[in-house]
Amino acid sequence: MTRIVAGTVGGRSLQVPPKGTRPTSDRVREAIFSRLEHYGVLDGAYVLDLYAGSGALGLEAASRGAQRVVLVDAARVAAEVCRANVRTLGLTNVQVVQDKAEKFVQSAPATTWDVVFIDPPYDVSEAVVAELLRQLAQTSALVEDAVVVVERSTRSPEPTWPTAWELLARKDYGETAVFYAGPVAAEEPQADAS
Repeated sequence: MTRIVAGTVGGRSLQVPPKGTRPTSDRVREAIFSRLEHYGVLDGAYVLDLYAGSGALGLEAASRGAQRVVLVDAARVAAEVCRANVRTLGLTNVQVVQDKAEKFVQSAPATTWDVVFIDPPYDVSEAVVAELLRQLAQTSALVEDAVVVVERSTRSPEPTWPTAWELLARKDYGETAVFYAGPVAAEEPQADAS
């Protein structure tokens, strides 16, 4: 059973699509959100959850203080499950969009995201993930200190990060590898010492 781990709707159960998704386990989700809280990026955040599946990651973010969450999944059944979960939990700050992740990123409204979750099925190729990351970097859709969380199989190579991004951390949990990355912080101008 998948449930919200903590926050305003903590402990509540989530529906999961009957097939085609691999929900992030409660243990991995708890670890992801502990790290995001450590980074200080969650409270009041704008969160984008690509390949949302049941919406567990985005809904957890909403429960823990995100201001706005958009769940995106191309599968009709997954989008319907996300909508049902949003209704059941009564989260009014969550929007569900049925669309391909790549198409949504290219045509997304002028919103800047603080946190982006990318949790595609493990059989989605590295080339597709790299292209999605590249598109995300080119859209100027991320705030300066945004954190992008990518889940992959531990057997997959590390994602290819866009040029102006850096890997912040990688943590493995059994078969799941979680990568945290984001734009390289701009250098502060040096004060003239004269």
